Amino acid sequence: MASADRFTRLDRYIEHLGRLATFHVIAEESWSHLLQPVLHDFPARLKSGYLQHDLAYLNADACGSAEVPEIGDSASALGAFYVLEGATLGGQHLLRVVQRHLGLGAGCGASYLASYGPRGAAMWERFCQQVDDHCGDRESVTRAVAAARTTFVALEDCLCEESACRT
Repeated sequence: MASADRFTRLDRYIEHLGRLATFHVIAEESWSHLLQPVLHDFPARLKSGYLQHDLAYLNADACGSAEVPEIGDSASALGAFYVLEGATLGGQHLLRVVQRHLGLGAGCGASYLASYGPRGAAMWERFCQQVDDHCGDRESVTRAVAAARTTFVALEDCLCEESACRT
């Protein structure tokens, strides 16, 4: 999917959300057993509900396919989740683009982009601190970085595949 118009054309935005929802649902289900013990605020970090709310508001469904990395330990799970958490940092900027071009907002088709609202920086800092606390040795850091890289590629593949979402 072309990225240039993904936040300025409603059809492309819906497709983007649909693909993200597919990825998030699978990732959250696959990694939750590893993340819940190490992320004290894990439930507050789940984004699939925001995406499903946005899609329902836009009368659309999750779409596409996603293959999330298989993760076997908590350090790797934190690295993989780093990719999903990091995406929230750009959400505030993209929210303004979506508001300007599509007329959507928090609670009205752009809940995912507004997920942490003004708490975004604090949530990111808390997440990074929890990662640092858990990944204190070189082996854990290596596993976390490898999982983050693999997850970046998997998410890019999900978002950029030729559209299986358009009918």
